[in-house]
Amino acid sequence: MEPKKNRKADLNKNSNLYFVIGLCAILFITWRSIEWKTYDPSGLELGMLVVDDDDDEEVPLTEQIKTPPPPPPPPAPEIIEVVEDEEEVEETIIESTETTQEEIIEEVEVLDDDLDVDVPFAIIEDVPIFPGCERVAKNKRRECFQEKIQRHISRNFRYPEIAQEMGIQGRVYVQFMISKDGTISSIRTRGPDKNLEKEAQRIIRKLPRMTPGKQRGRPVRVPFSIPITFRLQ
Repeated sequence: MEPKKNRKADLNKNSNLYFVIGLCAILFITWRSIEWKTYDPSGLELGMLVVDDDDDEEVPLTEQIKTPPPPPPPPAPEIIEVVEDEEEVEETIIESTETTQEEIIEEVEVLDDDLDVDVPFAIIEDVPIFPGCERVAKNKRRECFQEKIQRHISRNFRYPEIAQEMGIQGRVYVQFMISKDGTISSIRTRGPDKNLEKEAQRIIRKLPRMTPGKQRGRPVRVPFSIPITFRLQ
């Protein structure tokens, strides 16, 4: 007899699939065996925190010192002596301060010594007189003063060479004080460059001595401010 085979029952049909499944299972088992960790149960003991009960400290007893009570006040005298008022008391006579029409009242002139203040140029009664403005009318001396200042600045103006080379220009604000004796003091400048400020101070220091400004007929200090413009051409 010849053996009969069923063509559908092929054992090598899914051999590759079974091989891959088996290989994956072996790899998984190998990986788990490598990653498997064991611990020593004797090393897992937890330490115990021991807290001493220090709250029961013995507090020493302090003895309270008793202060003695204050002594009682002295008793009042039982016998009161009555002294007769035999001394004469001089009477004080208060005179009236009212005056009559016949009495002459003397006028006392009080000098105001508190004029040691700075009076601004814009509100002072008598402005400082610049040399050359003496014969100008009083109401035009303020304008004459400003014209003389501008002319003085124009005549003595010199542009600093360092500022010219560096191309520095701008406006310098100058403030100075005309003292009680007519001299110039307390010069202050504020500008874009120190060289320009030094030149502005040099110009103001060359101002001549003036007749001081007056308030209520007495010489006072007069602050004055003016801008000086430095412009390259």
